[in-house]
Amino acid sequence: MKTDIQIAQEAEMMHIREVAAKLDIAEEDLEFYGKYKAKCSEELWDKIRDRKDGKLILVTAVNPTPAGEGKTTTSIGLTQAFCKLGKRAVVALREPSLGPCFGIKGGAAGGGYAQVVPMEDLNLHFTGDFHAITSANNLLAALLDNHIQQGNQLGIDTNQIVWKRCMDMNDRVLRNIVVGMGKKADGVVREDHFVITVASEIMAILCLAEDMEDLKERLGKIVVAYNYAGTPVTAADLKAVGAMATLLKDAIKPNLIQTLEHTPALVHGGPFANIAHGCNSVRATRMALKLADYVITEAGFGADLGAEKFFDIKCRKTGLKPDAVVLVATVRALKYNGGVQKADLNQENLEALGDGIKNLEGHIDNLQKFGVPVVVTLNHFVSDTEAELSAVREFCKTKGCEFALCDVWEKGGDGGIELAEKVLQTLETKESRFQVLYKDELSIKEKIETVAKEIYGAGNVIYDASALKAIERIERQGMGNLPVCMAKNQYSFSDDPNLLGRPVGFDLHVREVYVSAGAGFVVVITGTIMTMPGLPKEPAAYRIDVDTDGKITGLF
Repeated sequence: MKTDIQIAQEAEMMHIREVAAKLDIAEEDLEFYGKYKAKCSEELWDKIRDRKDGKLILVTAVNPTPAGEGKTTTSIGLTQAFCKLGKRAVVALREPSLGPCFGIKGGAAGGGYAQVVPMEDLNLHFTGDFHAITSANNLLAALLDNHIQQGNQLGIDTNQIVWKRCMDMNDRVLRNIVVGMGKKADGVVREDHFVITVASEIMAILCLAEDMEDLKERLGKIVVAYNYAGTPVTAADLKAVGAMATLLKDAIKPNLIQTLEHTPALVHGGPFANIAHGCNSVRATRMALKLADYVITEAGFGADLGAEKFFDIKCRKTGLKPDAVVLVATVRALKYNGGVQKADLNQENLEALGDGIKNLEGHIDNLQKFGVPVVVTLNHFVSDTEAELSAVREFCKTKGCEFALCDVWEKGGDGGIELAEKVLQTLETKESRFQVLYKDELSIKEKIETVAKEIYGAGNVIYDASALKAIERIERQGMGNLPVCMAKNQYSFSDDPNLLGRPVGFDLHVREVYVSAGAGFVVVITGTIMTMPGLPKEPAAYRIDVDTDGKITGLF
């Protein structure tokens, strides 16, 4: 059996100008990064901005398991299937982070015969967007420390610095560090911290900004610290906005690549869904909606994280209204949620499937609260039995959901025809009555508890004293109307990754709350979630290599 990278390397790629031509994009509206990658110019947006929007389809999933679910693979394969049916379709995805690429997760370009290419470029440096975000983040950190060193005219309290440095790599030892050691000229000694680049507020800002003007306005609002009077100090106060925006001038432009079947793909931005808002950029989504009749996009991890944030943050802030949701599951993942060990997932087990299907039910119930029609799809594995498939199919009928099998990993677009036809049928027969989960006017605690109880199934929310103090300060400063971005482990509805299925009535623990004023949301850290991940005992980096001809192996 070929690996994903072998399949990708054997692909006959089309020059990106030919891919763009499928969307009537002229060569003059592209900024080329070699033969197979391009950025879409500002001039292109000016030409298409008044066009009617296409249909927006969100792909989400059950909680991820070691068995794998294939959300990105499904998104890509579904788009290929739309095109095989003669539809004008585009997939809009996030860019992968180097951290999990060399850590435990591997690449994020899809899999099998439903991939975006060039796969190696996308999973590594791509067009440099993440490097630009990292540089802008760390420039702000450097200007902050330099301001303190040069006299601290803003009266910054060094015990109340909230801006953290970042790096796009899993490196646990950087979570808590001390800087400024050495001579007086080396800076003020203080505790500092790193987050992974995808958790940086600048990543969120880039993905939510409408244009350069909006980007600069958002950058200026970033709260970096508090002064001795308790007043926020911002990036604008540090005169950092112009230089940061300069570093981001190309990164703000969406990237165009292709699938294995030469279907156009806009891949731009990459916030994690467990510690950030988990969606690709607003600019890429908006551009896709003007260029195509059908836009397939995804939200990270399970629907309790990515989909909730797609609805309550991205759609709330931009006015985007999804027309349908595809909820991805596998029989294996459902059996895992029913208590079956990974080694035994190939064996038929209807009892465990019946227990684990409660996880799927929880996600269906949650998605229906947003008023968007739901189509459930099972990524098909050869070990799935007809009895197991029938059980899931019949269950979906009881929930009022359409159902389709998906086999895009093995068959590419052909394996997604059944799903594509079901989505088209849903778009034609069911109207989306999209609504957000909570109103802006609720207090921060009310918003947290609404998500915790309505989406996660919690019975109570327990706050650390420092979190309560932070909430009070945020509301006192007039930012209590912002939505909440819940940082929670991805494996469970709860904040305990070992609590599988559909737990109810548990306590959700909130240990930290802070405002991302530029992004326009309040981040809520729950449980033991970390904004700087660590590497596993056997990181994926051990298997990655390149030969003398430049051919990469082991990337996925």
